Amino acid sequence: MTRRAIGLLLLFLAIGVVPVGAQSPAFVRVADGGFVIGERPYHFLGVNLWYGMNLGAGREAGDRARLVRELDRLAELGVTNLRVMAATEGPRDQPWRVHPAVQPAPGEYDEGLLRGLDFLLAEAGRRGMRVVLVLNNFFQWTGGFAQYVSWATGEPIPYPEQDGNTWDDFQRYSARFYAVPEARSLFRRYVAMLIDRENTVTGVAYRDDPTIMAWQLSNEPRGFDHSDAYVEWVDRMSWFIRERAPRQLVSLGGEGKLTPYERTQFPRVAASPALDYVTVHLWIENWGWYRPERPEETFPVAVGRSMAYLAEHLAVAERLGKPLVLEEFGVSRDRLDYSPGASVGYRDEFFRIVFEALHKAAVEGTVVAGGNVWSWSGEARPEEPGGYWAPGDPFTGDPPHERQGWYSIYDDDTSTLELIAEYAARMDALGAAAPGDG
Repeated sequence: MTRRAIGLLLLFLAIGVVPVGAQSPAFVRVADGGFVIGERPYHFLGVNLWYGMNLGAGREAGDRARLVRELDRLAELGVTNLRVMAATEGPRDQPWRVHPAVQPAPGEYDEGLLRGLDFLLAEAGRRGMRVVLVLNNFFQWTGGFAQYVSWATGEPIPYPEQDGNTWDDFQRYSARFYAVPEARSLFRRYVAMLIDRENTVTGVAYRDDPTIMAWQLSNEPRGFDHSDAYVEWVDRMSWFIRERAPRQLVSLGGEGKLTPYERTQFPRVAASPALDYVTVHLWIENWGWYRPERPEETFPVAVGRSMAYLAEHLAVAERLGKPLVLEEFGVSRDRLDYSPGASVGYRDEFFRIVFEALHKAAVEGTVVAGGNVWSWSGEARPEEPGGYWAPGDPFTGDPPHERQGWYSIYDDDTSTLELIAEYAARMDALGAAAPGDG
């Protein structure tokens, strides 16, 4: 580095501005059952910003100016961790999908969307945020496993609730991914390309970018009829990534110990030495624990079951000595009202209980490392609250296959934002007294 370049870097640091490409050299790593950056423990309360790549594309549905505003809002809240979909697959004529897709056909990659991911990582790095990149999806809204199976076999996807297909019909089809070599090979090709990619904004290869905290195998993978093949795939794919990106972490993206257990094989996959930390999701409505139309009756039960679910998974993570992240959890607006202005009393109460449980467990020295709420919508509002997303609509926190406004957190949900800011600060403060800052 020249004397002039050194002088400019010192000036940037002095005035609090970090130029693009000048991210912290410290990667997030695991030490003594927790995350650290340098020597400083890293705890966080983050968000899911699944559509960040699309928003960063700057064309079609992209909106870089909005992405910058959303990241600024999150930074003001103290959010330092983002979970982002880094892979979408399939043609435009498929239902319930994110469009456009970064891989519209096998081995064909949309450079504009990849540049959107470049932009997102650069802007997150400017703000000192860390990003988890989700590489696949068991469910249909990004293409995911089912699209890879369809490409490999030529068979149509049995979309749930269409043409007489059930959710189990779809999930069994999706789980064939583990048993179809060509489907797995197409996925590996995409992952290898992304790891080796050089960011067009920063000039840093993805494998060398400390902004990328972790590569995540999939969103909510399940084994179903191929449980043994699933466990084997998790281990092999994790090592595949670790060999190519040894300074970054690898995680699963699983929900945890669902019933029946063979669907997720949680204890088996969590024990893989190639996975750096344990992921858990918590869905009190999707799993039928909480009925927003009967909150007085069902909410206390849902809270009790939630605390038991967290405790059960924390016990497994403690035995393994791995950090635990509750990376998806959300609640609808009161009485399942999809309108942006509807009250959020039960959601806020649930968030406070969960946030407090995560913070208390971290304070007590367990392996709890953080959580990511689902899902950040920011300034976007659904075109039709309670309807479904269509190409051209703004991206909200709710994916295309779910009713818009269900779990979205908006930039004017003041009470919810205050809770996020409070606990983001409290989680971050847990490492403040540690020596070094990374």
